[in-house]
Amino acid sequence: MNDSFPKRNILLTIAYDGSGFHGWQRQPNVRTVQSVLEEALESITGGSVQLDGTSRTDAGVHAFGQRATMKGDFGIPAERVPIAANNILQDVSILAAEEKPENFHARFDAKGKTYSYRFAIAPSAAGAVFLRGYACILKDKPNTSMMSEAARRIEGTRDFACFQASGGTPRETTVRTIYKMGISETKKTDIAGNIYGEVEISITGDGFLYNMVRIIAGTLAEAGFGKIRPAEIERIIASKDRALAAATAPPQGLYLMKVHYDEMGLWNLSGGGN
Repeated sequence: MNDSFPKRNILLTIAYDGSGFHGWQRQPNVRTVQSVLEEALESITGGSVQLDGTSRTDAGVHAFGQRATMKGDFGIPAERVPIAANNILQDVSILAAEEKPENFHARFDAKGKTYSYRFAIAPSAAGAVFLRGYACILKDKPNTSMMSEAARRIEGTRDFACFQASGGTPRETTVRTIYKMGISETKKTDIAGNIYGEVEISITGDGFLYNMVRIIAGTLAEAGFGKIRPAEIERIIASKDRALAAATAPPQGLYLMKVHYDEMGLWNLSGGGN
């Protein structure tokens, strides 16, 4: 601690490739995003740094818009933090930094998050080797119209216990609001120069249960392959039974895209704003 500097609270926007990490949260004897970031930030500030992340992403999960508050006694201007830290970091990048009041908290003040889940459809054998860390590989293309119809039935404020995996931190309630979901298709070129399809699920909500997005992704994929009828989604949700939803999709296809701090903006996404 450096008593010559005031206590600071800086909000960071962070991107990372989750392939080489055992998730976000600091753990003993393994490499995590939080531990790598704290080590880099402490080296540029010369003191102790405490990071509080918004989302405790699992091993293999990626981020374009993770947020974390950086607290400590240091003198470096906020706008210099990304420049200095990114000279040290490799598979993590600080995209932006801004001063916040001392009582601001990246996780507790967040109003919602947007995640993306990506399926790579029939890439070449060589392409699949390099895509496996960044998408769920499918041999055949699902029916995206059926996926979209199923996704619409997930939107709204519901008890989503059926989409919660065991093993997470116990929650007071399993009720969450899903403001908006979307399914999109694009054509891409893999590393071998071959064209393949990508199906992307986008989901914005006020919060998510343990593995909720990945279970939803697996369930929508099954809807796309005709294994679950879109009309069954409401019955699955009403049952609160995890066994009725599909298998959890692998972590490599999941991306944290954005953390939202404007609640009205979230309601506007769903058409519920005034």
